[in-house]
Amino acid sequence: MPTVLTTVEPPERAPDSGSSEFTPLLRAVREAGLLRRRRGHYVMSIAVNLLALAAVWTAVVLLGGTGSWWVLALALPAAVLSTRSGFVGHDAGHQQIAAARQVNRAIALFHGNLLLGMGAGWWTDKHNRHHANPNHVGKDPDVEVGALVWTRAQAVERKGFARFLTRHQARLFFPMLLLEGLALKVASFQDLRRLDRRGRLIEGSLLVAHLVGYAALLLTAMPLPQAIAFAALHHALFGVHLGCAFAPNHKGMEMPEEGARWGHLRRQVLTSRNVRGNPLVDFLLGGLNYQIEHHLFPSLPRPHLRLVRPLVRAHCARVGVRYTETGLFDSYAQALGHMHAVGAPLR
Repeated sequence: MPTVLTTVEPPERAPDSGSSEFTPLLRAVREAGLLRRRRGHYVMSIAVNLLALAAVWTAVVLLGGTGSWWVLALALPAAVLSTRSGFVGHDAGHQQIAAARQVNRAIALFHGNLLLGMGAGWWTDKHNRHHANPNHVGKDPDVEVGALVWTRAQAVERKGFARFLTRHQARLFFPMLLLEGLALKVASFQDLRRLDRRGRLIEGSLLVAHLVGYAALLLTAMPLPQAIAFAALHHALFGVHLGCAFAPNHKGMEMPEEGARWGHLRRQVLTSRNVRGNPLVDFLLGGLNYQIEHHLFPSLPRPHLRLVRPLVRAHCARVGVRYTETGLFDSYAQALGHMHAVGAPLR
């Protein structure tokens, strides 16, 4: 897979302060018919994913009943298909699938809360705030201080064990993703306090139903030691897969300073990085490798992202906005390089 960095360098010009740079691009995308919904595509992809999930969990029950430890091998396809469910929930949260907001919410609740134990309300709130101000410290929750930090100013404030994590965060990033699947569940339950009474009832009930159903399926399918091992491996692989889909997108890209007045085009393009696509990359990353296009048009159906890419790339070249695209492995190298540089003051 190629790892050559491709950028379209902008000439010297003042940052965009309005929507004038974005408007011609929006018009071109609309005239090309790329903003139309793809209900047939989503019906088919959701159906195929659900059938594949049913097949894998049926195999888990059948193989688990034999007492064979080979059942653990099924944690891999289960994790891949769980991530596919997460992508569907993501698209529904962006209103990509149906015209009615309530239908999209129902799809997100089913795929997120019920199938994954990941709160749709928590994810949508967090993700929408990220889209509004990507890579903007103090506004984007994805660059807030957590287990990892994203600026040197954040790094120098770390104390104790957190300081150790920051010093080695580039090396620890992928191992820490092994816990991401569980972390998403914990964060979803914690977020219930933010919701109103009706929201807590709906989302909380579905989260509990997921946990009860998941535990019951595994405990009835196999002995307790195997059930624990399967759950641990399934969540670890799911966390790594999901983390690998989101990690290349923004880490190491521009981070707007306080008071920056960037228009929509610059705010989304300069903070995002594309990963050069092919059918396998598109499948594994759920189309999020076209991160620039996704940020410019969040409600654009996933199969249209690769189609709108040439329009966006050409428009960025015309108006002088840097468009960054690279190979998959180089994207991880750049993200890890940024995390390593952030921790430099502590080494």
